[in-house]
Amino acid sequence: MLTNKQILIVEDNDELQGILADFLEVKGADVDFAANGERGLKLAIENEFDAIILDVMMPKKDGLQVARELREQGCTTPILMLTALNGKEDLLNGYQSGIDDFVTKPFDFQELEVRLCAIIKRYRGEVASSIIQFGNLKIDQNSHLVTRESVELTVTPVMYQILTMLVKAAPEVVSRETLIHAIWGEDSPDRDLLRGHIYLLRNVLDKPFKKAMLVTVPKFGFRLEE
Repeated sequence: MLTNKQILIVEDNDELQGILADFLEVKGADVDFAANGERGLKLAIENEFDAIILDVMMPKKDGLQVARELREQGCTTPILMLTALNGKEDLLNGYQSGIDDFVTKPFDFQELEVRLCAIIKRYRGEVASSIIQFGNLKIDQNSHLVTRESVELTVTPVMYQILTMLVKAAPEVVSRETLIHAIWGEDSPDRDLLRGHIYLLRNVLDKPFKKAMLVTVPKFGFRLEE
């Protein structure tokens, strides 16, 4: 599943970096490395990768800083973060910084492979050749550009996928279970994670505008209204 995929590992622990590289290369991936956040940021911006494996605690720039700066500079490459922190607030901070998924240390390599393949598949699978639109909300599936009232919205890859599903279904309701399964597959997190993404999406999609588009349907899911 990782054959010919270009993976960037940003990790300051030489031993873990080597173990990850060996594992991914056995799976057929091409791997590049950075031993600190500053170097990782530079490589990620200057090169095309299918995914980035990013540690939290690193010299020069930590993982959250790197993720934020990548998203601010328009990099949409999926990011899988390695972390020893797994509290709800830690995860929410990570998602808010632009992280797509987490693997908690110590991790199982099979889990890492599944999660890595999932974020790559989610991102690449959304690329299409047409623009979809509902009301004044428009999504260009080629460039992943999202606009409302011609104003560009800055969204994470997970927020992008939620919006795409909602626009395609609009004005019908999309259930929480459908969103969770489409985004995380069989390895679904608890509902708090989806709730966190919806909260962030409201801040981007609705807060700057006079009328809210994202509507919660109690005990079921979400829909868009013009």
